[in-house]
Amino acid sequence: MINMNNDMLSQEEIDLLLKGTENLEKRDIMDEAINEIEKDTLGEIGNISMGTAATTLSTLLNKKVTITTPKVEVTTAGELSHEYPIPFVAVDVKYKSGFEGSNVLMIKSDDVKIITDIMMGNEEIDKGRELSDMDLSAISEVMNQMMGSSATSLSEIFLKRIDIEPPKSYEITFSEGSEKLDILRASAPIIKVSFKMVVEDLIDSEIMQLIPLDFGQEMVESLLGNSSPIFDADDEITEVDSSTMGELDIDLQSKTVKETPKAEKHYEKEEKEHVIIKKPEFETFDTVDDVSYNESIDLVGDIPVELTAELGRTIKKISEILEYGPGTVIELDKLVGEPLDIYANGKFIAKGEVVVIDDNFGIRITDVSNSYGD
Repeated sequence: MINMNNDMLSQEEIDLLLKGTENLEKRDIMDEAINEIEKDTLGEIGNISMGTAATTLSTLLNKKVTITTPKVEVTTAGELSHEYPIPFVAVDVKYKSGFEGSNVLMIKSDDVKIITDIMMGNEEIDKGRELSDMDLSAISEVMNQMMGSSATSLSEIFLKRIDIEPPKSYEITFSEGSEKLDILRASAPIIKVSFKMVVEDLIDSEIMQLIPLDFGQEMVESLLGNSSPIFDADDEITEVDSSTMGELDIDLQSKTVKETPKAEKHYEKEEKEHVIIKKPEFETFDTVDDVSYNESIDLVGDIPVELTAELGRTIKKISEILEYGPGTVIELDKLVGEPLDIYANGKFIAKGEVVVIDDNFGIRITDVSNSYGD
């Protein structure tokens, strides 16, 4: 506290005042690191990608999962270590195509234990146990699935293929993170994107996505096209060319990304170059007099039907699946040369054999099921 009874300030009081001024100046610099447009854009990117990730997590856990609209702010590793002293599970996600960089997802250790117990089918959730290698392996696989689906959503937004490497998980505190994670090693500003995650009545918590400042600005620039200020390493804000601004329109109310006619023409051109669409020709089957209907089926003729060719199946335990990695070979129940099963909207309709059409796989129908259409 500052001594108000004496007109003279002590050295300690002067140091406190100088330190407070220094912290304010540092906060002002970090607030200027990204502007409101960049914050809104990063929040929208996170909202779309995490929305897809939530759907994937819901499927894995067979539980209702809700991830709220993100909150974006700029911080540092030092501030995070003071704000969150307890251990977290850090999941390091690196991009191997589309982007050069990585981001770290921070999840509470108790939440990881709950997710593992649900996946293992345990009737009772034990948050009091020690975090094990099984928990870290389970959350790594969960994040691999979640961020993999998220990368698919980002591919559609950025109009390019985006893929990730298998994530790695660590149990650390923010102060210990500098030994294992590059993003926590430097004193440079970090973009923190916070999400509230709710899994029915089991989890009501917060997850954080930590993104290097330059990587976050790269994503914004790639999406908007050099349309916003870029924060330089010497703490100066410089304006860049805005001639390409507006290629993508981000609607922050409806949480959608709309393409302008320019982007639509790009897709149309690709379809004309790579896809040839022509009217199908079918064989004429003998008609029968005893039919159960006389009306035309044109009404349902335009309903899309998903055709699936199944290469084979197998059943594995969760503990075996968690041991999978690059190079793992999974044996299926089909023999070499055995016909593949073909399904229409999940219903078995025929058998066939694999063929190659130009550079694509195809399947030639060899036998049609007699029960199809019953």
